[in-house]
Amino acid sequence: MDMTAPDFWDDNDQAQVKLKMQKALKTKIEKYEGLMNSVEDLEALCELAIEEEDASLEDEVVSIYTSVEKAYEKMRLETLLTGNYDANNAILSIHAGSGGTDAQDWAEMLFRMYRRWGDSRGYGVKILDLQRDTEAGIKNVSMLFEGLNAYGFLKSEKGVHRIVRISPFDSSGKRHTSFASVDVMPELDNTVEVDINPVDLKIDTYRASGAGGQHVNTTDSAVRITHMPTGVVVQCQNERSQTANRDTAMRMLMGKLIELKEREQKDKIEDLAGDYSQITWGSQIRSYVFHPYNMVKDHRTGAEMGNIQAVMDGDIDLFIDSYLKGETANESSE
Repeated sequence: MDMTAPDFWDDNDQAQVKLKMQKALKTKIEKYEGLMNSVEDLEALCELAIEEEDASLEDEVVSIYTSVEKAYEKMRLETLLTGNYDANNAILSIHAGSGGTDAQDWAEMLFRMYRRWGDSRGYGVKILDLQRDTEAGIKNVSMLFEGLNAYGFLKSEKGVHRIVRISPFDSSGKRHTSFASVDVMPELDNTVEVDINPVDLKIDTYRASGAGGQHVNTTDSAVRITHMPTGVVVQCQNERSQTANRDTAMRMLMGKLIELKEREQKDKIEDLAGDYSQITWGSQIRSYVFHPYNMVKDHRTGAEMGNIQAVMDGDIDLFIDSYLKGETANESSE
C-alpha cells in the first residue's frame, strides 16, 4: 500500500478504502502491542513480589491481572468478527411496537441505551432519522455508529425487545408489557456494488421535523425509499439537503438488502422477495423486567443481568459477547 505513489489519489474512493484499512490494521497492532506490554509488566511485578517476598504488591498484581484479562477477552472477541461487513460502520433502527405511549417511551429508552453504549465504546453516533410523538417517546429512530467493528458487535441486537414494568402513563399503577424492534445493517462504502433496479424503488419526499436547521419544516427535504419487491423501507431527514438525505437513504437501503441477501443466502438482490419491512413480532430476543423484580435476560443465550439500570445506561457487552461466542460455537459444530 504505497500512499506516496503519484497515482494514489487518482481514485479517491479506493484511496479512502485503503486509508481505512491502514487505520484498522494500525489500531489492531497498537492494541496487541499494548496488551503484550501489560503482560510483561505483570510478569515483572510478579517476579519482584516473589524475590522481595513483598505481600504489599498483591493488590497491584491483582489489579493489573484483571485489566489484562479484560483487554485479552475484548481482543479475543474481536477475532470472532469474521463476517464480510463486520468491520463496517453500523446503522441501527428502533421502531416502537404495539402499546401506544408505553411502547414509544420504551423505544426512547432503547435509543438512550444504544447511544450510551456507543459513547462508551468510543464510536461516533449520528442520528439519521428521528420521529418523535407529540405526547411522549419516539415512533422510530435510525442511528449511524461510526467506528471499527460497529456492525460486527451491533448485529447481535437485531430483534424484538420486550419491557415489563409499572407503566408511568397508567394512573392505576398496573403492570404493562411493551415491545420495540431493533434492526441493524452495515453501512457500505462506495466500493461495494449493489445491483438495484431503479424501477423497483418508490421514492417519496416529505417535510422534515425536529432539529436540523432552518431548512427543517420549510422544504420537502426528508426522503423515504421503499424497495417494492421486499417491502424494505428506509428514510432520512437529518442531512442538510434532499440530495444528501437521498444519498444516505440509498446507502441504508443497500446495506439492508446486502444484509438480507447474506442472511437468506441468496445470490442476487433480485432473488429477494417478501415483506421485510419490520422484524417479526412475537419472538423477542431479550426481556427487560422492571417489575416484580429487576432482570434483563437474553432468550437466545440465557445471559442475565440483575443490574437493570446499568444495562439501560449502555452496559450491554455481556449480551453482545454471549451472542458472539454462541455464534462461533454454532459455526464450529456445523
